[in-house]
Amino acid sequence: MATTYEFPSDLLAGQEELHQVRAELSALLKRLPWSVEPMDGFSDDNGWRKVERPASPGWTEDEQAQVEKLRRREHELAVFVSTHRFWTEVPAAERMDARTCLKHAHEERAEGQ
Repeated sequence: MATTYEFPSDLLAGQEELHQVRAELSALLKRLPWSVEPMDGFSDDNGWRKVERPASPGWTEDEQAQVEKLRRREHELAVFVSTHRFWTEVPAAERMDARTCLKHAHEERAEGQ
C-alpha cells in the first residue's frame, strides 16, 4: 500500500496552480499559429513522412506576451513546488513516490468530493 503524505496547503495549492497554468498554456499553444513569426506555408514529402504547414500569420504581440507570462508563471511554480521545504522532511528514498502522490493529489480530492 502506498504511503499517505500530509502535504502542506501551500504546496498543494502551488501544485494545483501549476496543473492549471500548464493546461492553459497547452490550450493556448494549440490555438496559435504554428510559427511565432510570419512564415510561408510549405509541403515536404522527401522525408520518412510528409510534412505540410499552411502559411502562418505569426503571433501578435499580445499572444507572445500571453505565452511568455504563462511560461514565466509555470517556471515560478515549478521552482516553488520542487524546492518547497516539505521535501526536506521526506526521506530521500521516498521523495519520488511523494512527488508522484503530490502530482495526483488533485485527482484524489476531486474523487472524494
